[in-house]
Amino acid sequence: MRELLHAKIHRATVTHVEPDYIGSIGIDRTLLEKADIWAGEKVLVSDLNNGARFETYVVEEEADSGIIAVNGAAAHLVRKGDKVIIMAFELSKFPLKAKIVLVDDRNRFVKYL
Repeated sequence: MRELLHAKIHRATVTHVEPDYIGSIGIDRTLLEKADIWAGEKVLVSDLNNGARFETYVVEEEADSGIIAVNGAAAHLVRKGDKVIIMAFELSKFPLKAKIVLVDDRNRFVKYL
């Protein structure tokens, strides 16, 4: 078994930062559906502005809200307006074709890469 990328939301913009929260990253439900990422799924987040990387779990936000909310301790690693890449992985015996979702500055789906 190998751990392979199965989904990625590319260049999302952080809209909310809330350190006084139990933890997680909130993501617009429409983007979760496009990328095939589930609520509760572990993701790796990479901040393109400062190079910070962290793992957390997904919380579903309202569809078409454009929300990307970094909560809890990870909120200290990003700033509102930062660009992030959100990656989800899967264990598999076989190669996977990852769903890679490109978004615009308002976190709206643009196209699959």
